[in-house]
Amino acid sequence: MKKVIFLLFTIAGLNVYGQSNINEILAAGLDDAERFTNDYLAPVSEGAMHSISNGWYNHGEAKPLGGFEISIIGNMANFKDKTDKKTFELNTVDYENLQFDDGSTSKMVSTALGDIEGVMVYVVGEIAPGVNSREDFELPAGLASEDVNFIPSAFIQASIGLFKGTELKARFLPKINTEEAAIGLYGVGVQHEFTQHLPAEKLFPVAISGVIGYTHLDGTYDFTSTNIIAGEDQRIDMKMNTWIFQAVVSTKLPIINFYGGLGYLSGKSTTDILGTYTVQSGPFQETYTDPFSLNKDAKGVRANIGAKLKLGFFRLHADYTLADFNSLSVGLNFGFR
Repeated sequence: MKKVIFLLFTIAGLNVYGQSNINEILAAGLDDAERFTNDYLAPVSEGAMHSISNGWYNHGEAKPLGGFEISIIGNMANFKDKTDKKTFELNTVDYENLQFDDGSTSKMVSTALGDIEGVMVYVVGEIAPGVNSREDFELPAGLASEDVNFIPSAFIQASIGLFKGTELKARFLPKINTEEAAIGLYGVGVQHEFTQHLPAEKLFPVAISGVIGYTHLDGTYDFTSTNIIAGEDQRIDMKMNTWIFQAVVSTKLPIINFYGGLGYLSGKSTTDILGTYTVQSGPFQETYTDPFSLNKDAKGVRANIGAKLKLGFFRLHADYTLADFNSLSVGLNFGFR
């Protein structure tokens, strides 16, 4: 069960963020900490928005009035081969205080998705006339260093047929709480089948529809104080909102059907670094309260292809999405009509 909880929390990059003691970066000063944290967290936020936006449909045909389906859906947004999402260039010219321990001025370092370890940095400054203080620490690695190369999401989804050609959908992940973290998800969507409006729609071998879906995720992670940073109530609060707009086409066969879609994703995440942080070592010993907030957008065209197997009340589906983060979605479905 602990492994399942771990995977769910990596959706928002919260677990790896806390484990890596990234709050130590505040020892470099508030501006440097905000710049680094933004570059470090941005890719995992973007990937998570792609992951939670999958799974809105498994057929182009809308359910008839009273027809329903309940699904358990899991998604995996892959980043194994995405070097541009796993690393970023840290140029000390852009920072006020942060320096590489080996004297480099520019170096590729890990994002929250990456696996570059052992990058040592330091800050130095005068704390009294003629007296300098220096603090050394290691930059955090990311999920790939833990042999995790995908961002997962999972939820329960229900669909019900309303008036002709229209299907209402809702998804939900009840709030999961552990000692250090909490995460929850909900969303609502609608699918409308255009082929139902054609005079001889039953004669057409395909169904064509449009899907709009909205998903909201929120998560928190309380992380432990380090030797460098003391304080109270230190936590990350992350919120994500995504929209998808998709055109879908599928076959209309009794047992197995194939479907595909083309559309657009728009999303935004907000990450608040909350609590009190007291830098108690190094040249910049200050106390920060709720130091900063980070925003990340995700936008782009997406296309997918999949198949659905229907065996009476029981159904299975799987599809693969091509986007900025390619992803796999699988679902176990129970339905009527």
